[in-house]
Amino acid sequence: MAIDRYSYPFTAIVGQDKMKLALVLNAINPSIGGVLIRGEKGTGKSTAVRALARLLPDQRVVEGCHFGCHPDDPEDWCFECRQRAESGPLPSTVRRMRVVELPINASEDRVVGTIDLEAALKEGSRRFEPGVLAEANRNILYVDEVNLLDDHIVDVLLDAAAMGINTVEREGVSVSHPSRFILVGTMNPEEGELRPQLLDRFGLCVDVEGIRDLDQRVSIVEKRARWESDPNGFYQQHAESEQDVRSHIAEGIATFPEVDLPREILKLVAQISIALEVDGHRSDLVCARAAQAKAAYDEAEEVKVTHVSEVAEMVFAHRVHSVPFGKGGPNLGEVIARMVGQQ
Repeated sequence: MAIDRYSYPFTAIVGQDKMKLALVLNAINPSIGGVLIRGEKGTGKSTAVRALARLLPDQRVVEGCHFGCHPDDPEDWCFECRQRAESGPLPSTVRRMRVVELPINASEDRVVGTIDLEAALKEGSRRFEPGVLAEANRNILYVDEVNLLDDHIVDVLLDAAAMGINTVEREGVSVSHPSRFILVGTMNPEEGELRPQLLDRFGLCVDVEGIRDLDQRVSIVEKRARWESDPNGFYQQHAESEQDVRSHIAEGIATFPEVDLPREILKLVAQISIALEVDGHRSDLVCARAAQAKAAYDEAEEVKVTHVSEVAEMVFAHRVHSVPFGKGGPNLGEVIARMVGQQ
């Protein structure tokens, strides 16, 4: 396999274990709702996202389809594939998943796509120019500095992530297409916050910061230097660990729907949500899905308390109110640990 010079191995990334876990869980079950990574620049956020893409299974797609529709899922086909299928079986090919980046200054038309109204009105045809949400279908959508985007654009992204479909309407003409993707947003809180309503719609949230451990910081520089001087050799040093993670992700994707989710686990999740006084029920759903994905990644047949404890903090980090988690009070991790310890 040819090695992409710009693809740093996922397993060579030093530290940032929570960030890597959050990415893996969303790869296994995108319905978790994506991950928001908060932290300063230079902490490996984009490196980890690109490295993850290399570990995800290849996928079959309809050849020539703008949206990468799966040839065996007619219910999720775009309007073009439905029309083409009327003339016979659709040709298919195999592609790797990729990272689609949203430009910071992207307009709404660039994000959702545009309809040629003149063609629609004169010819009755639906000429659609696909946008970023079309490119992102069945891929990873990476949104850097999501807190600097217009709130309306963020709403559109989160709607598509939640619904799995993008609908464009102009002057009574409507076009819809599949838009299922792994959503990864990053932000530096020092440059502005996201509104609470938008924060809550990200499934998981991880806070990252520069590593303070001396040996780990030295290791980061050493590894980076070796990779830059000999990317192929560096990759080969990590080939076994990369394949291990790749296999676990593929197995997790295949098996997570069958992982048993006991009622006692659901009660624990609900108790944590109540204790943390979070709003609504999204946290319960996300925590259950994330714990199920973690169990699948661990090749477990059912979700256990330990799986909940491993994902809970990233589920609730952006959903708790500042009180009672202010100065001198218990931190989020302590409350979760106490709730889990009672089981």
